Amino acid sequence: MPSKKPLAITQDDKVYAALSYLWALALVPLLFKRDRAFVQFHAHQGFLLFAAEMAIGMVAVVPLLGWLVGFFGSLASVLFSVLGLVAALTGRTWEMPFLGRYAKRFSF
Repeated sequence: MPSKKPLAITQDDKVYAALSYLWALALVPLLFKRDRAFVQFHAHQGFLLFAAEMAIGMVAVVPLLGWLVGFFGSLASVLFSVLGLVAALTGRTWEMPFLGRYAKRFSF
């Protein structure tokens, strides 16, 4: 029985993986690159980050505490997006704090 060799990461994979961290564009690699493990790793994290950003936006309308959560949550989401984008473009996998462990369990 021949062993399955992991597929090499192509430039196309890197671009699709990077799209994962650009808000709603996470749906593109999530739906269209289902057979590429590297892309799906980043797409799952990007989609959960997008969902978290939407939740932060809803909480941010609450005066005082919501504003603080919105401010710091937005800073964290931008930081995570940039770090994920850089990791994807350089061909690395980077597990996002907090959301990364949930992304492993997440599947379509």
